[in-house]
Amino acid sequence: MAKKLASFKGCLLGLAVGDAMGHSVDEWTLDEIHKTFGPQGLMGYDCMNGYATVTAHTQIAAYTANGLLLGLTRGQMQGKMAPYVRYINVAECEWARQQSYVQEPKKPFFCWVGADEVIRARRTRDNLMVDTLLQNRIGTMEEPRNKRDSASSLAAAIPVGMFYEPGRIDRKEMLRLGAEAVALTHGNSTAYLSGAALSYIVSRVVLDEEKDIKGLIKETIKVLQDQFCRDYAHSVGEICLALQMVLSLANSPAVEQMEAMEHLRCDKAHEVLAGALYCCAVHGENIDAALGAAVNHSGRSSAVGAVTGAILGGMLGDGVLRDFFLRDLEPIKCLEVLAADFYQGCPMDRGSVLFDYVWDQKYISYHR
Repeated sequence: MAKKLASFKGCLLGLAVGDAMGHSVDEWTLDEIHKTFGPQGLMGYDCMNGYATVTAHTQIAAYTANGLLLGLTRGQMQGKMAPYVRYINVAECEWARQQSYVQEPKKPFFCWVGADEVIRARRTRDNLMVDTLLQNRIGTMEEPRNKRDSASSLAAAIPVGMFYEPGRIDRKEMLRLGAEAVALTHGNSTAYLSGAALSYIVSRVVLDEEKDIKGLIKETIKVLQDQFCRDYAHSVGEICLALQMVLSLANSPAVEQMEAMEHLRCDKAHEVLAGALYCCAVHGENIDAALGAAVNHSGRSSAVGAVTGAILGGMLGDGVLRDFFLRDLEPIKCLEVLAADFYQGCPMDRGSVLFDYVWDQKYISYHR
């Protein structure tokens, strides 16, 4: 499997583009969107102060990516490490401290991405998610902190899919890690298993050059059933039903796209995943049209836009993102550096004579 830097960049930048597009109309009704932007809806950024504003979806993905690279570096340099989900939790807790209105934001301690003002800016609308991270006990699949089912932390599964690589983590472990990353804040099994599904999809498009979205949806259904059906039969059934609905709607040209998106609801985590996959399946390699469909509905526009952008950006590479999207995007430099680090991986290990000063400053010395 050949890794491509363009796919890693496309995944993170596409996520941010979709997030920023949907931010302006997030949780608007379709009628409200039409009244404001016309019958075609919003077809680009609704910029404020000349910038396309990203939300917590982009931030959570960036912090999760930073946490995974912290764990990878510790494992290679010291020969021992905690489970990867612990590093994701450390990173997300640092993000939560920046989002909290109770605690004064502190200087980034573990994650260099927090030095970017946009990545640490207070952009979340889910204060319950922040409160969960600021408590002492970690949320797990076996011992969830709550029963919440929303898409607020679904983007945490995207870097997990990008992180997959044979010899580093196998696909079953990656699926579980994708679920664990969401379970840190959302304890409903349908929500965190949607994270498992998303991590699998991202791993396939980024590394395997998978371009048949409908075939990938069928494959994801089987993978979920094989790995999780025994312990989570009801939740797996709910997710798979939503994915089957995507295939049915995508194969029904008589159903208008906006009508299909309204039917999918795009509110809870599995509905957001289904809405994003529908946009990808219908529009294929036309990322502009897919992102337009992803944000023009009555659900979580920023979440659906982020997931759609990540999947198609990872599949097609950052070259498909027009200059218009990238020129006005807030955190582009930080995301490009993260993508390059994911592509490269930790260049050092114990006993190696190679010393990478830049990597050391970001993932070793930064948190001393």
